[in-house]
Amino acid sequence: MTSDRAYHHGDLRRAVLTAALDVIRTEGPAALSLRDLARRAGVSHAAPAHHFKDRTGLLTAVAAEGYALFADTLAAAPDLRERGVAYVRFATTHPAHFQVMFQPDLYRTDDPDLLAAKDRATAELRAGVATLAPTGAPRLTGIAAWSLAHGFATLLLSGNLTDAVGDRDAEEVFREVGRLLFTPGRD
Repeated sequence: MTSDRAYHHGDLRRAVLTAALDVIRTEGPAALSLRDLARRAGVSHAAPAHHFKDRTGLLTAVAAEGYALFADTLAAAPDLRERGVAYVRFATTHPAHFQVMFQPDLYRTDDPDLLAAKDRATAELRAGVATLAPTGAPRLTGIAAWSLAHGFATLLLSGNLTDAVGDRDAEEVFREVGRLLFTPGRD
């Protein structure tokens, strides 16, 4: 694809976001440079600034997109346990988004698109908690569930569960961990 074609088709924003996700996935968010992303997208070094203004704007767009995808993933799960599995699935299928979303020092936390997507994701998480803890301590249940899913996903992505998971499906391993911790009378 030529740079004129990418730009004239209106794909520049998507091309830069895709290139950014590739860089984040392989090298981390610190490696991002708008100039490098413009080169990868085949456009002038100033072109990405029209869509994102600066590096922080780009990372804000990555986080907002991530939270929107995350909310969609969570919404498809019927209860809190499966939302935990969906959380792990999201992290493994969208590792670059996941890295950025949980580092608020990288992006503009007051961005309206980001806030709307984050609010949707939070609502989906809370709805899942309501299926397991309709009374009692829903906030603490939510913190426990989030800690388990986020901790498992983070350990998985960083390679710290490679030996424990082996060649087993990570989602099934997470389900088993959940059963071990939340089934009364199991040890």
